[in-house]
Amino acid sequence: MREAREMVACKVRIDGISKTFDGSTVVLDDVSFDAVEGSLTCLLGPSGCGKSTLLSMVAGFVRPSRGRVIVDDAAVTAPSADRGIVFQDYALFPWLTALDNVMFGPRIRGLARRECRDVAMHYLAMVGLDSHVAKLPRQLSGGMKQRVAIARALANRPSVLLMDEPFGALDAQTRESLQEEMLRIRRLEHNTILFVTHSISESLYLADRIVVMATLPGAVKQLFDVDLPYPRDRQSRAFLDLEQQIKHLVREEVLKLGVH
Repeated sequence: MREAREMVACKVRIDGISKTFDGSTVVLDDVSFDAVEGSLTCLLGPSGCGKSTLLSMVAGFVRPSRGRVIVDDAAVTAPSADRGIVFQDYALFPWLTALDNVMFGPRIRGLARRECRDVAMHYLAMVGLDSHVAKLPRQLSGGMKQRVAIARALANRPSVLLMDEPFGALDAQTRESLQEEMLRIRRLEHNTILFVTHSISESLYLADRIVVMATLPGAVKQLFDVDLPYPRDRQSRAFLDLEQQIKHLVREEVLKLGVH
């Protein structure tokens, strides 16, 4: 698997990243890993291990204290439309319809209104919401709002998609449904995806690579290249064995935080 990864172009490289807040609070300490073109990498670990901070650095919202985030061989210094982001809380404009929310990015980029509409309709149809385009966010379920948020991120046609606990606020059934959607979208769009989650099962179901994060301070505890074939069976012996192995590692980090 390692040899196969080396033959594929590296899309995102986290190179010796450290982050200190207020001059003394070390959130991340010498974090390094890479994500190859078209892969899905999950950042997994307990609250406080710096997963979301790291994702914000890839987005260009936060600057590292030391080290570099490199995308397509160029250091990240600012946000870019080529790096789309999906948040846990949807972050939709409440006064705009689903269609107008998804059209927002293409309009900012200067596309003609007709083209903006065509792009938005394409991605709303991709996430199964083409019959709900005129609804406001308050008229949509949580799962539907997140589908709009995903469509909005994809409408900018980013090569890198950043997802910060995107399914964390959803019920179990909706969450599994959106995990299936995520795999289908991957096959269609071929984005390189960095996906933050607390769920070991979710990371194993989705990811090509799992970065298990240590805490106090945040660091890479262990990398797992997940060789299980798609579609993955959550009840298979290989899946469950790897789940137990990762659960043990995460549990060690949770205990550091005094959470029992």
